[in-house]
Amino acid sequence: MRGLRTVLLGYLLWCAALFALQRSMLYLPDLAGRGLSDAELAAIEGLERRWVTQDDGVKTESFLLRAESSPARGLAVLFHGNGELIDDGLEDARRWNELGFHALLPEYRGYGRTPGAPSEKRIVDDALAAIADARGVLDAGELVLHGRSLGTGVAAQVALRIGEAATTRPVPSLLVFESPFTSIASFAWGYGVPQFIVRDAFRTDEALAKLDVPVLILHARSDTVVPIAHGRTLAALAPRATLVELDGDHNSGISLTRPYWDAVAKAVESSSRGDRP
Repeated sequence: MRGLRTVLLGYLLWCAALFALQRSMLYLPDLAGRGLSDAELAAIEGLERRWVTQDDGVKTESFLLRAESSPARGLAVLFHGNGELIDDGLEDARRWNELGFHALLPEYRGYGRTPGAPSEKRIVDDALAAIADARGVLDAGELVLHGRSLGTGVAAQVALRIGEAATTRPVPSLLVFESPFTSIASFAWGYGVPQFIVRDAFRTDEALAKLDVPVLILHARSDTVVPIAHGRTLAALAPRATLVELDGDHNSGISLTRPYWDAVAKAVESSSRGDRP
């Protein structure tokens, strides 16, 4: 009996430690570094740096790159992965410009030049404020949310919040998810703990089941960070989802490939017509 109590106490201490440390394990801004210098950013043609003062006084940074065409087709909002910064999304932003969209890249708290501590609620709230700020200076029509890895969880929650407030904000016309997970909570048992202790669960599975929005899921077949089973599960859950499986792994740069952007362009055209992507 004493041995059982010792094991139980050890397990409870393990759960308590993971509960306390989980955000430092989930969010990895240090892997991304500080990003480009002010001088380097100033030299990038067409880049607008925007700062939004959030309701708690924290100033969050976003990049805005305007579409090459006028009027623009819409606004694409790009949410980066973990260990990355908005600085890393400039090439993808240019691709959206070529498709006729303005591109907005909101930064997460604690990442790059944006101060503060990240959490699911704060990241989503900040993103909504950044979108509202950008739409205030743009002629944008359609709204597309494009996330990679961690950013897919952000995009799903942003889409859900926008859908809940559809009378005051435009409903997303398309979601583009690269290497999405069903939820952060789904990884809990890998650490030997129950899902309910996860504070920032990013329940993309629940969000997609509620959203009547076209979803394009792009997933690498050999992804070992977020296995492709996650993408396949989400494709089955979302009523208007299309899954495109690509060669490569989580960090092999599938967004640098032609099939990736061919699929995105096709999804954009389909969503504009109201079809499945």
